[in-house]
Amino acid sequence: MVDRRRLVVLFGGRSAEHHVSCISAAHVASAADPNRFEVIPVGIDLDGRWVLAESSASALAAGEILECLNPTGPDWDPLPSLKALASEAGIPVVFPVVHGPLGEDGTVQGLLELADVPYVGAGVLGSALAMDKLTAKEVLAFHGIPQAKYRGLHAERLANPDSEGHHALLEELLMELGPTVFVKPANLGSSVGVSRATDIGSLDAALATAASYDEWVVVEEAIVGQEIELAVLGNRSPQVSGPGEIRPGADFYSYADKYELSEAELLVNPELDPEVSVGFQNLAARAYLALRCTGMARVDFFLAEDGRMLLNEVNTIPGFTPISMYPRLWQAAGLSSRALVSRLVDLALDRHARRRRNTSR
Repeated sequence: MVDRRRLVVLFGGRSAEHHVSCISAAHVASAADPNRFEVIPVGIDLDGRWVLAESSASALAAGEILECLNPTGPDWDPLPSLKALASEAGIPVVFPVVHGPLGEDGTVQGLLELADVPYVGAGVLGSALAMDKLTAKEVLAFHGIPQAKYRGLHAERLANPDSEGHHALLEELLMELGPTVFVKPANLGSSVGVSRATDIGSLDAALATAASYDEWVVVEEAIVGQEIELAVLGNRSPQVSGPGEIRPGADFYSYADKYELSEAELLVNPELDPEVSVGFQNLAARAYLALRCTGMARVDFFLAEDGRMLLNEVNTIPGFTPISMYPRLWQAAGLSSRALVSRLVDLALDRHARRRRNTSR
């Protein structure tokens, strides 16, 4: 097999979603077409060290199907290493599968822009906007995209939990958004740090939990209805899949429900009225473009009992685990995981070429 392009699958990271990333990356690496790509797995360990994952690389080269990549091995300094790869066998492509802060938030994307290499997914601005739930909500509201009611809080407002002002804030949030609310860190995914609150005590605890993960916290009204997800693929003319539905095994689709208990039910092409499905697809495309996304994203919605279609979140590095909705939705549309990875690489090359034309003088 000659003239294969080097595909650097970047995984791990320092966030609470480290383990999920290692699983997603294994399935991306296994799905890459071996006739087109030479996969180079590069891990970021929990201390932030970049390593060439030699044991995983050897297993992949031998044709093994791995369930999880292992971020251990010799140091791999990204800028000189990417430059060396480019000089050896043409420009490589990086496929970041680093979920959460310091991976999905524009930081890694900025480094790859400096390295002048193409990479899969949203650029610096799109990654940063979508990662910060509070900022994303403000941008989407400006574009007229319907959402649940919400409030954003900085952790400084929660610094004196015994004060009268703090108690008044809790009452105000429940009165404005309640009686049931969800509390989330603004910059995290996989439902890490997310809690459901129904009274003063549980709201206080939920705010403390969320603030332990991020200095910005989002409090949202709880929506009674269905959880709907769509997959988006493309750059300026995105394609949108049909809908999928998440039926949580508990009060909400928690981290444990996603990755540990396997009690949630994931339905591809649930029974929805055709006009509702089309409505979700239109909203997903609008949100994708409003947040300057490119490459891919999973867009999550609520279908409220009263018929409202409400956007929940946009995820620019969606999960690629065996139970993840993003690849499953494209498989249902006739796009295999292998074809999906190839398409994402092609989109990365297209965006990189356009950016080079725009920045070269």
